[in-house]
Amino acid sequence: MNAAALDRRRGFAVAIAGVAAFINLYAPQAILPSLAHTFHVPLLRTGLTVTAPLLAVAALAPFVGAISDRLGRKRLIAGAILFMLLPTLGIAAAPNFPVLLALRFAQGLAVPFIITVTVAYIGDECPGGEAIRAAGSYAIGSILGGFAGRFVAGIAADLGGWRVAFVAIAALTLATWLWIVARLPAEQRFVPTTGGLRATFTAYAEHLRNPRLLATCGIGFGMLFTNVAVFTFVNFDLAAPPLDLSPGALAFVFVTYLVGAATTSPFTRLAVRIGRRPTLMLVLATAASGLAITLAPGLAAAIAGLAVFVAGIMAVQALSMGFIGDIVPRARSSAVGLYVTLFYIGGSLGGIVPASAWRAARWPGVVALLLIVLAIMAGLGAAFWRSRPPRERFIQS
Repeated sequence: MNAAALDRRRGFAVAIAGVAAFINLYAPQAILPSLAHTFHVPLLRTGLTVTAPLLAVAALAPFVGAISDRLGRKRLIAGAILFMLLPTLGIAAAPNFPVLLALRFAQGLAVPFIITVTVAYIGDECPGGEAIRAAGSYAIGSILGGFAGRFVAGIAADLGGWRVAFVAIAALTLATWLWIVARLPAEQRFVPTTGGLRATFTAYAEHLRNPRLLATCGIGFGMLFTNVAVFTFVNFDLAAPPLDLSPGALAFVFVTYLVGAATTSPFTRLAVRIGRRPTLMLVLATAASGLAITLAPGLAAAIAGLAVFVAGIMAVQALSMGFIGDIVPRARSSAVGLYVTLFYIGGSLGGIVPASAWRAARWPGVVALLLIVLAIMAGLGAAFWRSRPPRERFIQS
């Protein structure tokens, strides 16, 4: 196989890994009202089905890099996807809500082994320009996976109920595993690391003394907090009167998620020209504008606002991950692990913290809270993202 063909094969395979990671994480968001009805739990409590796997990701993310640096790449990615099949099928037969939450947490335990190890695989195996292309492929795959999980779950739930939805998600997960096993080239440049846990903890102590890294972690925290909050609580709004959208109709609302796949690359190219900090301000302003649009009455305004919100918020992740390479002099994989931990803690809280705002003022209350979060993110960027000559490797996680 020539080099160009190998690059294409590798790039498509890492995109499939991105699909595998994210197709499961957010699938319940389109069917939260159905879960509330089946298990007789308060609607707001169903947001825990999104929080549970994100907490698992946050708990494991700091250690996955160290494990992968010793055991390799492809087999961990493939093994994690295969492991994820078991709780996904179990959810389809869950007898009660606590069991469903436990199985969702188990799903989340596999996710960091896909995300973090795929990023490490790209760094090892893809030199120069191929690394940028592979990272872009992974970014698009992760966005498509996030969309597909919500969309497939919603449509399948309309056709056969929410349990059928998780069977469909399991089938798609199995397809991604088969593709990874057959088509992801085995690592050729991987070199196992040594040093043990002491070296890992030493690196983390160094990272915690880096204010620019901590600010970037804060921005990542805010990014997933707002993203999860929007696509959790907007369902409660759209499924309530006067719109009364069904799970299938809610699935089509999630088509707006695909806007992020189209806008992330242009925003990252803009950052190369004008710098990360002004680009960050622009994308945060775009996201805030989208939230404001959703406050207008009617389904058209909600869809338009969500599309504008996604156009801005998705680029934040690419900008943040690219910045880490410039501000961390060594042990970058553990720095990424710290970022991923804070990122998913933000996501897990995004599914539950805005519940108070929802109870107080419904969707406008959630929007007000998220605008404050976006403003804090802008403040962190203004204070700590000082301009430097760009040296980019934009990666979606």
